[in-house]
Amino acid sequence: MAAIDQIIDGYRAITQYAAVVDRSDRGKLALTGAGAKEFLAGQVTNDILGLEPGRGCYAALLTHKGKMRADLRVLDAGDELLLDTERTALQAVFDTIRTFKLGYDVELHKRTLQRALLSVAGPDARRVTGADRAGLGTDEHDHVAATLGDRDVRLIATDLGVDVLAPAEDRDAVHAALVAAGAAPVGEEIAEIVRVEHGRPRYGLDLDESVIPQEAALNERAVSFTKGCYVGQETVARLFYKGKPNRHLRGLKLSAPIVTGATLRLGEKEVGRLASSVVSPVHGPIGLAIVRREAEPGAVLEIEGGGTATVVDLPFTP
Repeated sequence: MAAIDQIIDGYRAITQYAAVVDRSDRGKLALTGAGAKEFLAGQVTNDILGLEPGRGCYAALLTHKGKMRADLRVLDAGDELLLDTERTALQAVFDTIRTFKLGYDVELHKRTLQRALLSVAGPDARRVTGADRAGLGTDEHDHVAATLGDRDVRLIATDLGVDVLAPAEDRDAVHAALVAAGAAPVGEEIAEIVRVEHGRPRYGLDLDESVIPQEAALNERAVSFTKGCYVGQETVARLFYKGKPNRHLRGLKLSAPIVTGATLRLGEKEVGRLASSVVSPVHGPIGLAIVRREAEPGAVLEIEGGGTATVVDLPFTP
């Protein structure tokens, strides 16, 4: 764990300037072939057929019952679709594509070890990466081919800045170029604080196969209700048009730092489990959890093992 002064310095860099986090271990795949879009559109929740080169989207891969098996970023690079997912979800995405692509003109390519991914976050991220000079759009998931440190890269707009996708052998050179341009190197621990503050759930921590997208407030980001059929669509559509989710993603202000997985109770009733848990320099100990709807903002929950959690709306505000 980073020392307190390192956490404060890293947090200041991300929130006030620019910081670079090495996320090269994320799962990465590519699809090529004339049928790539049609195939993927039938597997995930968002509108893949509507993508144009230079654009992208966030989507979920579901079970037949509408529960999340993975989430992923999909980028239309013209000659291929680039897929980026949590490493813990990579196998599910890979197996789905390999199993169901039969009959489609589509080829699957492994890219996890072949591509590095460096995330630049902060108000100064676009200057550090040269995003404006490269013509990168400002919508999340916009992307463009560019050069950085004389190396070919792809710049991708994110909610916090710009991701840089590069050949694995160029990772050190690109990282050095970003640092030379003013990005402070920080660890994932620092980036996690900002993610939790912004209320962005992460697969493998806040999301798993027990979660329906609407429970995690992902409908607006990840689900199209005008596209064609996909696996799990019936459950997602029925809940959206006719029902209300029994659970919601909430922020928690914790009485003290608490390990993830702790049971949360409202009175005698278990209402959820603590998922992400961090200590913010601004908010103190905070976390995310998907809790039953009776645990409304303002409710004070008892934490198994001691302590309390006050339910708040997301994102966290000072």
